[in-house]
Amino acid sequence: MVTIDCASPRKLAEFWTQALETSVVFDDEKFVMLAANKEGGVALALQRVPEPRAGKNRAHVDLDTADRQAEVRRLVELGATELGEHDGPDGLRWTVLADPEGNEFCVASGH
Repeated sequence: MVTIDCASPRKLAEFWTQALETSVVFDDEKFVMLAANKEGGVALALQRVPEPRAGKNRAHVDLDTADRQAEVRRLVELGATELGEHDGPDGLRWTVLADPEGNEFCVASGH
């Protein structure tokens, strides 16, 4: 499981359940756990913390997709913000986005 610190776990769960096409399996207002998606990915949890995010995330979620541009559009429609696009070796391309609370994550294609 990967846990993201945030101000409002329930509100952020609205974004991530749609983004990952999954559901909430536990919710006590301070901690919300999402089920692993149908492809068997890693479960995601959202944990309320009092302090705001400061600086770049030290760890982040990477999502892999066959159609990166379509997935980025879908996530932006759900409330993500597109931050930049990058090229890597061997045709790897990824887009950096931020969830509604500013937590960065990437959508990649070409793995």
